[in-house]
Amino acid sequence: MSIFLGWGSRARGLFADSKGPWGSSGSDAGEPASGDDGAQGNGPWGEPARRARRPRLGGANISAIDELVRRSRARFGGGGGGGGLPDRADRSLILWAVLGLVLLWLVFTSFHSISPGQRGVVTRFGRYSSTLGPGVSMTLPAPIDRVKKIDVETIRIVDLGSSSSDDLMLTGDQNLIDLAYSVRWNIRTPELYLFQMAQPDETIREVAESAMRAVISQVTLNDAMGDRRAEIETQVAQNMQRILDSYHSGIQVQGIAIKQADPPSEVNDAFKEVTAAQQDAKSYINQANAYALQLTAKAQGEATAFDKVYAQYKLAPEVTRRRMYYETMEQVLSKVDKTIVEAPGVTPYLPLPQVQKSAQQQEQRQ
Repeated sequence: MSIFLGWGSRARGLFADSKGPWGSSGSDAGEPASGDDGAQGNGPWGEPARRARRPRLGGANISAIDELVRRSRARFGGGGGGGGLPDRADRSLILWAVLGLVLLWLVFTSFHSISPGQRGVVTRFGRYSSTLGPGVSMTLPAPIDRVKKIDVETIRIVDLGSSSSDDLMLTGDQNLIDLAYSVRWNIRTPELYLFQMAQPDETIREVAESAMRAVISQVTLNDAMGDRRAEIETQVAQNMQRILDSYHSGIQVQGIAIKQADPPSEVNDAFKEVTAAQQDAKSYINQANAYALQLTAKAQGEATAFDKVYAQYKLAPEVTRRRMYYETMEQVLSKVDKTIVEAPGVTPYLPLPQVQKSAQQQEQRQ
């Protein structure tokens, strides 16, 4: 029983109010002990407890941080309030600033202006979503949707071929030829061009060289250097387009232009002489053909004139025969010296042809 009584007394001591380490701290019954609220009480040795001093706003003991906050709030128009926290006006100002930034972000990342020569490729979280046409379009804001503008009208040019021996091509008649040509192309499908082609220029170079070698291997050297250039350019463009379409490249080949087609530099002089001789031969052949055409036209004209005379001859044979005689004698006798003698007697005559000749000689001397 004594054990239980001891434990009960200890419990009452734990729950006793205003009990200090040396007994009760209250001076009078019913008065609370001294605490932070400044109430009167005794200390452990019986002396009166000191009253706690609280800081006053604007007093001498205000902290430097609170003073700095107060001055800053007063400078920017802030109201009163303690603790250094912003009041309702400052919070509303910050809220409006945040809303303005969000609005600008939405406008600049959701609305896109696409020019007539461009297309906009939209990716959603990095994956292709759609393609925007010319005009103003709206998408989801970044970073959800991103738009990349692709120029689809500009014609790009890739130059190929040089004078090095590595770029020489073999023709169908087992000759070497040095070609310099260019490829004109543009973008037809921007989404395929953007996601299917890692190195567009390098791919176009390789495809163009492969197509050109395939076509040159089927023609002769003279054809490649001569009149079949246009046909070669067309075939190369068609072969390139077929290969690029099989790659799903989104590229449109606009054309091929052969700028140089010469034999290797070691035999270039000899080929130039041969080419000059061939051109001279062609020139002589063209002159002969022109002369033949001229003679043919003249013969056809004379035959037409004879047909007309023959038609008149059938209408009046005697008159036509006499007229032809007179015209023929006139053509013959007009070019020779002649003397006219009348019969039966001989009469003196005036040598008119000699007089005419002497007169002409005098005129020439003068």
